[in-house]
Formats: sequence, C-alpha cells, structure tokens
Amino acid sequence: MKLDILAVGAHPDDVELSCAGTIAKEVDRGKKVGILDLTRGELGTRGTAEIRDREASDAAKVLGVRMRHNLEFSDAFFENNTSHKLEVIKIIRKYKPEIVLCNAIDDRHIDHGKAAKLVSDACFLSGLRKIETIMDGNKQPAWRPKHVFHYIQWKNLEPDFVVDISGYIDKKVEAVKAYRSQFFDENSKEPETPISSSNFLDSISYRARDLGRLINTEYAEGFTAERHVAVDSVFDLI
Repeated sequence: MKLDILAVGAHPDDVELSCAGTIAKEVDRGKKVGILDLTRGELGTRGTAEIRDREASDAAKVLGVRMRHNLEFSDAFFENNTSHKLEVIKIIRKYKPEIVLCNAIDDRHIDHGKAAKLVSDACFLSGLRKIETIMDGNKQPAWRPKHVFHYIQWKNLEPDFVVDISGYIDKKVEAVKAYRSQFFDENSKEPETPISSSNFLDSISYRARDLGRLINTEYAEGFTAERHVAVDSVFDLI
C-alpha cells in the first residue's frame, strides 16, 4: 500500500495533538494517510504502554487512517543513529509517502526535536540506492518523500505555512480524547502532569482558533518547512 502522507510521532498522541485536523481533512479528501509511532510512550507519568496501545488504536479509527505502526523504540532513550534510521527507512520505503509530517524541530520534550532530526535524516537517506534494506525477505527499492514538514507542539514556533482545518476541529479533539489516560479527567487519581490540566485540553481548540484568526478562518494548524514552499499561482493562497 502506497501512502500519500505518513505522519510520524515520537510518542502516541504527538500526531493527534499537532496535526489531527490536517489528517482528518486529507482523509476526507480521499488521501491515503498512515501514522508511525516511534515509541510506546512507556515513560509517561499516566497510564501504561498497553493502555497507550489501545488508545492509539482508538484514535486511528477516529481519524480513518489506513495504517498505524509502532517501532517500539525506547522512550526518551532512542538515538539518531544508524540502527534507528534504518528502521525508519524501512517504513518509508514500504509505504512510499509523498509527504512526511513529523515532530517539532524544537520543543519542551527532548524526544520531539530528536525525532524531528531522526525522521528528516531517514527521509533523505531513504533515497540513496546504495543503502540496502530488507523487508519480508525482499530488497526494498529506494524512495525519498517529496516533502518533510514539521508540526508545532508545546512551543509556539513561527509556522512557515498553516492549514485551514475549519470543520475538522471536532474530529481533532475527538482523536485527542481517545487518549483518556493522558488528559484532563476530574475523577482521575493519577498524578498531575503538564498535559493533564483542563487548560491544556482547552488549548487544543484555542491555539487552533488563534492560528485560524491569523488567516481569516476559524481553525488552523501550523507547520515548519525544511525548504521553501512553492505554489503554482498566487491564487492558491487563501
């Protein structure tokens, strides 16, 4: 199966929090979208890896993605080294995405910037024919995505472009709330974390609304690009 978009996150819920509206919109347009999680988020204060697995599966169903895979790298301790890059390359070559969405280049959690660099490097190296990878007993042909874009996470980074997700904010919030163990629940007995407050849950909508305000729409999600984003015509801009 060839994908149009592969969204990659260091942890389950990274993708939902940052670009679920964009994913839902592209799925609705008939694009084939998949999600790759690098770790199971096993070091998260709340819940367990097994709970995260179930929540990630529920979120994938909400968004209607074609596949979701977890590489089971070590949470917080994975590295941007040869072995980890090769595992990401195998997935890129298997699904041949045109566009890869991945973690913020700079963020509060150390895994996010690290994953951004790891995935970006893997996308480039995946196009080198002399790097050999084997999957299911077969040698994989080289493949390089056309674009690598980084979504915005905890920090308010300046986006290079924004995507209008008006009409998809409810789907985004529903996908985020699939991670019931992680986010605000007034009845929870789990320890408080930076993402378990009601303010953080509300921020999913009000941050998207503020970006939407800046482009004269209701809601939007922002991305940074590794190179200039080209349009065919100035009329492609809204």
